[in-house]
Amino acid sequence: MKITVLGAGTWGTALAALLIENGHSVTLWSAVKDELEFIEQTKTHKNLPGATVPDGIKYEGDIASAVCECEICLLAVASQYMRQTISLAAPHLARGVILVSAAKGIEDGTLLTMSGVIKDAISLHAPHLIYTVAALSGPTHAEEVAIGQPTSIVSACESEEVARMVASAFASGCMRVYTNTDIEGVEIAGAMKNIIALAAGMARGMGFGDNAQAMLITRGIAEITRMGLAMGCKRRTFMGLAGIGDLIVTCTSRHSRNNRCGELVGGGMSYSEASGKIGMVVEGYHALCAAVKLAEKHGVELPITEAVYSVLINGVTTREAMHNLMTRDMKSELE
Repeated sequence: MKITVLGAGTWGTALAALLIENGHSVTLWSAVKDELEFIEQTKTHKNLPGATVPDGIKYEGDIASAVCECEICLLAVASQYMRQTISLAAPHLARGVILVSAAKGIEDGTLLTMSGVIKDAISLHAPHLIYTVAALSGPTHAEEVAIGQPTSIVSACESEEVARMVASAFASGCMRVYTNTDIEGVEIAGAMKNIIALAAGMARGMGFGDNAQAMLITRGIAEITRMGLAMGCKRRTFMGLAGIGDLIVTCTSRHSRNNRCGELVGGGMSYSEASGKIGMVVEGYHALCAAVKLAEKHGVELPITEAVYSVLINGVTTREAMHNLMTRDMKSELE
């Protein structure tokens, strides 16, 4: 298939490499000229140590040229750049294109998941375009995918046929792909797990151990599930790869930017200091305000999310936030 990847960060580059190895015709686009030139010339990515980018990828800095003939357009930009990117691409997309979001986030203001942002932007910039939207999500750190380590991901689309088509494009000996028609549930899980990972990192930075990690992961998935069910999503989605699977890896892995950022904040840094040290987008921070607003809209209690919000947005200390979390009124685990 002809596949264009929009975004040459770690995830976009890792997926472009996987797709070219799968025999597809792949174009990689970035708005940052130097980023593209570095990958093309060195066959490496500065944030993917030990990985080699295979030959055969076409590198393109003009978005119109990049997307005009593609059958699948994979959007691997950070969530806060999704609307801008799809707005630029929309007028140049071909009829029948499959748009696949590989970003995890909720847009502040509209409270839309990334598939919703894509649909909204196309309605404004290419209202007559015939297309389908899907999402890829799961426990898949780019650093491991790029060096061929085994992993599994979910291809989500309201159309099972399209979900299977996308799954077939990405499936390989090191990437097992499952399908799911609950696209909003998959996306809510992917966005909110980053917030819980910030909390898990904060706990580690404060010197807390495995008990605190297990508590935050377990109550975190309960929190994410409550939010999803209130939005009409399916419970089983949150028990799968896009839910508990992605939450576990993001809360425990050294590759997780959200976890590392939280740990630095728990150790005493401000958010700006911590994110600056990491040097890449911390998606959980950008999802925070939208998640809190979504909870208010649907009448859902999100105590861990609210605790992270209190630290990063309201300036509460991590110690005070943990104390407030631990001394809430008692309740049944079944609620």
